[in-house]
Amino acid sequence: MKGAYLDLSNCKNFHQGGYMVTIKHKFLDHLINPKTEILIIGTFNQNTEGNKADFFYGRVRNHLWILLPQAYNEKGLKGAAMQEKLDFIEKHRIDFIDLIAQVNVEESQEDNVKDHYIDHRVTEWRDVISEIKRLPNLKKVGLTRKSFADVPNIKVKVMEIQDYCQKEEIPFQILSTPARFYNLNKQAEWTDFLLGS
Repeated sequence: MKGAYLDLSNCKNFHQGGYMVTIKHKFLDHLINPKTEILIIGTFNQNTEGNKADFFYGRVRNHLWILLPQAYNEKGLKGAAMQEKLDFIEKHRIDFIDLIAQVNVEESQEDNVKDHYIDHRVTEWRDVISEIKRLPNLKKVGLTRKSFADVPNIKVKVMEIQDYCQKEEIPFQILSTPARFYNLNKQAEWTDFLLGS
């Protein structure tokens, strides 16, 4: 098997009577631009065959790539090529990170992206605070989730980041999720976050 290799990035292991599958974040190798002024934090983007997203917030039911360009009076980028999205975020000094780097889920649940499901299955968190410390031009941080009732572990991580931002006097805002639907109220909220002082 010359030249063959075994990909263990998403591997299976047996745990408590069933197979568990380790799923890594799809964009774990994404490097945050050091010139970033606006950092948007999400939860998780699984690296599975079922996830067709080419970049952060690229799922069909996510409308971030309408919300961001509309705030700047630019054409929507939902469904646009990844390079167009990269050019846009570089131009506006926006970048992304998610809280979760890796989860361990039951077999057949690899594409379950519900936060209340993955909250208790996280095996590796991203060190978001360390990433924030590397951004000398950072002006604000936004989190794409408003409710924390069913995600106690995610809530702990968010509170740590919020406390750090308050200590460092970096504005931190909890935003409506860009997923599920788009409307003018959501657009106004995101525009205010992006363009407000």
